[in-house]
Amino acid sequence: MSTLQLRPYQAASVESLRTGFRSNHNRQVLAAPTGAGKSRIMEHMIRSAMEKGSRIMFVCERRILVDQFSAHLDRAGIDHGVLMAGHWRFRPDRQVQVASAQTIERMESLPTTDIVFIDELHACMRKSIINMLERQPKLRVVGATATPFHPSIGKYFTNVVSVTSMAKLVEEKFLVPFRVFVAKEIDTAGLKVVAGEWKKDDLEKRGQQIVGDVVADYIRISNQVFGGYRKTICFSCGIAHGAELAQKFNEAGINAVQISSEDDEEYRDEVLKDFARPDSDIKVVISVAILSRGFDQSDVDYVILARPLKKSFSEHVQMVGRGARIHPGKELCVIQDNSGNWLRFADDWDKLYHDGVQELGQGQDAKPKKEPTQEQKDACKCPKCSVVWAGGDTCLNCGHVRVKRNEVVAVAGEMVEIGATKRKEDKYSAEFKRDFYAQLLGYAEEKGHKPGSAYYRYIDKFGVAPSMAKPEPEFAGNVVRSWITSQNIRKAKAAKPRMVAA
Repeated sequence: MSTLQLRPYQAASVESLRTGFRSNHNRQVLAAPTGAGKSRIMEHMIRSAMEKGSRIMFVCERRILVDQFSAHLDRAGIDHGVLMAGHWRFRPDRQVQVASAQTIERMESLPTTDIVFIDELHACMRKSIINMLERQPKLRVVGATATPFHPSIGKYFTNVVSVTSMAKLVEEKFLVPFRVFVAKEIDTAGLKVVAGEWKKDDLEKRGQQIVGDVVADYIRISNQVFGGYRKTICFSCGIAHGAELAQKFNEAGINAVQISSEDDEEYRDEVLKDFARPDSDIKVVISVAILSRGFDQSDVDYVILARPLKKSFSEHVQMVGRGARIHPGKELCVIQDNSGNWLRFADDWDKLYHDGVQELGQGQDAKPKKEPTQEQKDACKCPKCSVVWAGGDTCLNCGHVRVKRNEVVAVAGEMVEIGATKRKEDKYSAEFKRDFYAQLLGYAEEKGHKPGSAYYRYIDKFGVAPSMAKPEPEFAGNVVRSWITSQNIRKAKAAKPRMVAA
C-alpha cells in the first residue's frame, strides 16, 4: 500500500479519534468542513485497521456515493467489495466493504464488522443505522460530516473530533472565500409549516413569483463580479420551480439544465459528466437537493440559493459548501441568496465558520429559526456597500473593514454597536470557559501532569485566572489538543538557547 501524507490537522484528527477509542468513546463524530479532506482521514484509518486484521465497513448515503468512494479506494490501491445485490463488485469476502444506507436497511443481518465509517452522517441517521448502533454498543463507529446537527447524533454519539474550521481552511487556501449577495427574496410570510419546514407546494408557488428576479440578479451579479457567466449550481424549491427557472435562464440565452429525483440515474450522471467538462456548454445546473451532498465539482464558483429553509442549518451549510472548493484560477465563490437563508442562519454560520464544531448537543436542526428582523438583516450587511459579511473581517466587495462587535462609536451622545458578527475574541461565554478548563484538566490527568498545569494553561488561553469552581476533568477534544500543541511550539521557538562554555 502507498503511504498517504496527511496535513498536520488531519494527522491530529486521527490521533484524537484513536485517543477517543482508548477512552471508551466507541461512537465518534469526525466533524470536517467541505475541503478538509475527510476521505483522506478515513482512508488513513482504513489502512491502519486493515494492518491490524480488522474488518471494515464504509457506509454512504446513496448508491452514487458508494460508487464514488469505491473509485476513491481504487485510486488508493485498497482492495474492497461493494455490499449491493447485482453490483459488479459484490465480494462479501473482502476485508473492506462499501455499502449504502438503503442496502443496510434491507439486510436482515450485517456481516461481521469491527469498525464502521459512516459518510454524511447527518443524512444517514435513519432507522437502520440507529438500530445498528443500538444492537451493537461495542462496535466502533466513526461518523463523518460537515454538519453534525441532526438531533439524533448527540443522542447516539459520545465524542466529536473537530478537524478544523472553515476560516482556517480559507486562511490556508484550502477553501476559497465567499462573496454573498442577498437579492430579492422569496416571501415566506404566512406559509404553512410541515415537520418544521415550509410546506413544499406553497413554497414552490411563492418561488415561482420571483423566477424572473433570480435570473435578472444572476445576470447582473455574475457580470459585475466575473464579467460573464461561470459554472453555477442553483437550488430550487421544487421540481416545478426548477423547471421554470431553467426555462427563464434559457430564454435569457444561458444554458441551464434541471436534474431531479424524477430523472433516472443515467440521465443525471450524463448531465453532471457534461457539466464537469472544462469546455461544457452547460452554465447552470438546477436541483432541489441532489447537489447538496456528495457533489464535489471544484470549478463551480457560483451558487444560487432559491430554496428557503426554516430550520435545516445542515442543508444550508451543505448547499453553500458546494462552491467552496479550490480550483486552478478560482479566487472566490459568489453566493446569490434569493432564499433569505444566509440571514436566517447568520449566527449559526458565524460560529461554525470561525470555530468549527465544538460539541454534540440536541442539534441546530432541532428548532425552526425565527425570521430575522429588518434591523438584524441590516446588521449582517457591510455598511458601505450592503453586501453580506461572508465570514471574514474585510468586505470582499468594497474592502471595508468591519469593526469588532465590542467596539462602539459615539453618535449623537449615544453608544452604538458597529459590526455584524461575533468575533473570536468576544465569544467566550462562562460555559465555554468552564468546558475548556474541564478539558485542560482531563488532558493533564491523561498525561500524568499536575492539575496546576491546567490552571496556568487556562491563564495562557484567556488572560485571566479561572473564576469558577474547579470542574470535573473531561476528555480533551481536538480543539483543546491543537491549541496545546500550538502553545508548546510557540514556547519552544521563543525559548532562548543556553550559553555553552567554549
